[in-house]
Amino acid sequence: MGTVPMSLMPQSLKPNSNRTRRNDPVGLRARILDIAADLFQTRGYHATSMQDLMQATGVSGGALHHHFPSKKSLALAVIVERVAPAVREAWIDPVRAAPLLDRGVSRVFAEIIAGIEERGSVSGCPLNNLALELALSGTEFRYAVDAVFVEWQIALGERIGETRAGARLDRAQRMGAAAFIISVYSGSMTLAKAAQNASALRGAAKVLSCWLKERGFTQ
Repeated sequence: MGTVPMSLMPQSLKPNSNRTRRNDPVGLRARILDIAADLFQTRGYHATSMQDLMQATGVSGGALHHHFPSKKSLALAVIVERVAPAVREAWIDPVRAAPLLDRGVSRVFAEIIAGIEERGSVSGCPLNNLALELALSGTEFRYAVDAVFVEWQIALGERIGETRAGARLDRAQRMGAAAFIISVYSGSMTLAKAAQNASALRGAAKVLSCWLKERGFTQ
C-alpha cells in the first residue's frame, strides 16, 4: 500500500495545515501518533519505515525523532495512547454501560460489524494485529500488548461478577470466562480479516449470545 493520500487526510492532519505551522508540539505529537497508528494498522509495524512516517506526517526527521527517538518508542506510545483507548471505547465502556452483559456484548459486535460494512473492508483489531506481529519482538512490546489485554479481561471479569451467576464464581473462573469472550472475538476478527467480510463476526456474536445465556450471565 502507498502512503496516506493527502486528499483523504483530514485537514487537521495535513502537513500544510495551519495547525502544523503553529508552534504546537503537543498537537504535532498527537498527529504523529494518529498517523502512525493508522499505518501500523493497515500496513503493519515492520512494513512501515520511519521514512514512511515522515512522508505521511509531513514532518522532518529531526522533528519526528524529537518526539519519538526510535520507531520502537513510537510503537509503544501507539499501544498505550491509541490502541488501549480504542479498546476501552469499543469494548470496555459499552459493556460496562449496558444494563445486561449479553446486551453489551451484542451491541459491541453489532457496532463493529456495522463499521466494517460501512468501510467495505476489514483491517482487523488494532490490538490483535500488533499482538500477532510484536509479541515475540521484545519484552517491552509483549508487556505493553499484554497490559491492554489484561485491562480488557479484568473489565469483562468484573462485569461478569455483577451477574447473578457470575457472582457465584471465584476470580479465576470469572477471568477465564472473560478470556473466552476475548478469544472468540479475536479469533472471529482474524477470520473476518482473512475473508474480508463480517460473516465470522456475525457467527461469533450468535455463539457468544447463546453461551452467555447458557451460563446465566444475563441478569
